Amino acid sequence: MAGAALGLLGVGAVALLAVASVALLPLVSSDDGYRHCEGVVRGWADSSTGREKDGDKLSLKDLLFFLHIPRTGGRTYFHCFLKKLYTNAQECPRSYDKLRFDPSHPDCKLVVTHDDYSLTSKLPRERTSVVTILRNPVDRVFSTYEFSVEVAARFLVHPNLTSAKLMTTRVLTKSRAVSTLDIWPWKYLVPWMREDLFARRVARGFDKVHSTKKVNAYDVEDMVMPLHEYINDPVAHEIIHNGATFQITGLTNNSYFDGAHEVRHCVRQHPDLGHIVLEVAKKEFTVDKCIMPIQTYHSLYKGLTEDHEESARLFAHMVGAQVLSQSGTLNLDLKEDLPSENDSHPSMVEPEEEARNEHLNSTHGWQNNEALNSTSDEQGNGNMTVGKLMEAYETCIAKLRKSQSNRRKISLKKVAEANFSKEARKLVPEAILKQIISLNSLDMELYDHAKKIFTQEHLMLKAQQSVVGHHRQLAEQKGWTDIICGDGICSPWMVVMLGLGIAAIIALLSFAVTTRRRTSKLKV
Repeated sequence: MAGAALGLLGVGAVALLAVASVALLPLVSSDDGYRHCEGVVRGWADSSTGREKDGDKLSLKDLLFFLHIPRTGGRTYFHCFLKKLYTNAQECPRSYDKLRFDPSHPDCKLVVTHDDYSLTSKLPRERTSVVTILRNPVDRVFSTYEFSVEVAARFLVHPNLTSAKLMTTRVLTKSRAVSTLDIWPWKYLVPWMREDLFARRVARGFDKVHSTKKVNAYDVEDMVMPLHEYINDPVAHEIIHNGATFQITGLTNNSYFDGAHEVRHCVRQHPDLGHIVLEVAKKEFTVDKCIMPIQTYHSLYKGLTEDHEESARLFAHMVGAQVLSQSGTLNLDLKEDLPSENDSHPSMVEPEEEARNEHLNSTHGWQNNEALNSTSDEQGNGNMTVGKLMEAYETCIAKLRKSQSNRRKISLKKVAEANFSKEARKLVPEAILKQIISLNSLDMELYDHAKKIFTQEHLMLKAQQSVVGHHRQLAEQKGWTDIICGDGICSPWMVVMLGLGIAAIIALLSFAVTTRRRTSKLKV
């Protein structure tokens, strides 16, 4: 009996050990998975920082790569700045998804694309500069949601989703135009939102154009996917959240870098590894580098959408001035186009109104609207100066704002109760705002870091303004010296004569004042 009992005890012990092993297996596997991911992320970070080279990071090279982070006002900069500085012949063919041109061609001077930083692996290293613009991550998420709805809603003119897809395919095949549906990240976000819009229309009834469940413009559940559903969907986690950090480090799902998917997957699976990616991004945002000088790529400028006016002025002086200088048309004209801190321009774009016409004028193809066409009148930098560049920019964005506003109204006509605006954003619950901040923690920290760099760049520009002003004063003083002394060399006798002349003038003025006073006393 004792032996049997002992045997049963042994079986029980083995069974207990087996249960314990099964329970511990996920922990061990999870720990191994974390160590693997940590090695993957650190290995990528080491290879990224190890390729960095020294050099003049602020000098414009032959090829300018404008890394356009979606919903940061980049389209405004392209049409209202870069199109003024570069001719059509200098602009590389559009590459808003994957490289479709030979970047080594000598006439290729400007690349504007949503491709991430990994595109630099395909560009000539020795002749490439990179620029980009950041935006407050919360506003960028709002704007991404709004634009997804805006573009997808244009398809609601069709009776059903099948009809919309067939017509789009037919038109694009015939015209060979580039559609938003071909462009990252919209080629993922727009079809996703489009299918959702049609599904909700079927559920509520085709003829019902008013919502019965509206909470606010961002929560019209029976018409549009609510914002709180949008930000929690796996698609948003893959593409939108911390998108600026991943795009700047070349780790999007559109990357050219080998292993980018695994690095991004590891960071999403183990969020604490995100700080490694963030540190790489921060190293690319330093005062002497401004942005992204990985390998031998040179970085010129980093702007902030929220401080749009000052960002525009920095862009004009850090990028525009160098383009004009290389073309031989530079005229800084700092006194004219650097106003005081209290100066304001009502035509400057508000964050909520930037680049609403990002890609399409209809549901099909690229069709430039009136505002964009107007920018082509002054393409190239033939007679451009920095001062004229800023004037042209302000005129251009004023037209864009009007065009964008009209376009949005037309696009959202079928879902009019989703009337997005700055005021409507204030009605979104605080809990959703906090969740957006949490989901974009890397972008939030990168943005705070970039704001500090932006402040230092602003101070550098003011210092430049002061130096230029001082040189002008010296030049004016030298002009008087040349008049009096000839070649700027004054002999002692000339100095004495000049002093006697000044003394005589003072004496005559004193005598005139004294005489006038005496005359006045006699009259009294």
